[in-house]
Amino acid sequence: MSILVTGATGNVGRLVIDELIARGAPAVRALTVDPARADLPDGVEVAIGSIHKPDTVVPALQGISTLYLAPHPPTAQAVVDRAVAAGVQRIVDLTGPAGSWWDEIEPVVEASGLGWTHLKPGEFTHNALMWAEQIKTAREVRDAYPKSANALIDLADIAAVAAVTLLDDGHAGRAYPLTGPETLTRAEKVAIMGRVVGAEVPYLEIDREAAIALWEPSMGEFAQWYVDGAGQLVEHPQQVDPSLAELLDRPATTFAQWAEANADQWR
Repeated sequence: MSILVTGATGNVGRLVIDELIARGAPAVRALTVDPARADLPDGVEVAIGSIHKPDTVVPALQGISTLYLAPHPPTAQAVVDRAVAAGVQRIVDLTGPAGSWWDEIEPVVEASGLGWTHLKPGEFTHNALMWAEQIKTAREVRDAYPKSANALIDLADIAAVAAVTLLDDGHAGRAYPLTGPETLTRAEKVAIMGRVVGAEVPYLEIDREAAIALWEPSMGEFAQWYVDGAGQLVEHPQQVDPSLAELLDRPATTFAQWAEANADQWR
């Protein structure tokens, strides 16, 4: 089995490489525009290219049986077409919850006629770093919707599931919702982040418009989408899905475990 991992310098893709190597994958190729930044482990073949420029992916697809497709809906069709032409047999894609922007990848992959597996994580624990600077400098967080609740998932857990499904053809035709092990409100997450640095960190509620203005400098046009998504989770909190624990035969990483490992960023 030969596996191509696209987005090999991305937050998830780089971890997928590590998981595949740890699990003894015999042939791993990494697609990246910056091999030095990727700092890939020994034994990984490097291919220069990006799914943002589909023609650059063509050489990397030669001899590949299984493709890990990083999420980039604008070029998904073009990349999948090139995978079909190259003789790829199966695609494991990283998408998102139903109705999300990334979810647009799924029908493209299914229509290809190749074997497919969809990985559908919700929000990443990593996103909680958006509050790190406020906690570090003010020991408080100002944001909207303190009762918005979901089950954040650790990036390393997503990568582990990706490796499992890439290495086992038995996951073809399956779509896996992926969550962390507990549903927490935003206020509860901030409180946990405070506790790991020995501080009491209050969550001070601001209104929707103020929150959009707060995040526009870093999120741009996605700020409104993100804030409104958080608002929907007040009345409809995300529930825990058992798929990850079943696939990995271990519990998912808790938010507190993630916070302990990353606390230096807001200590």
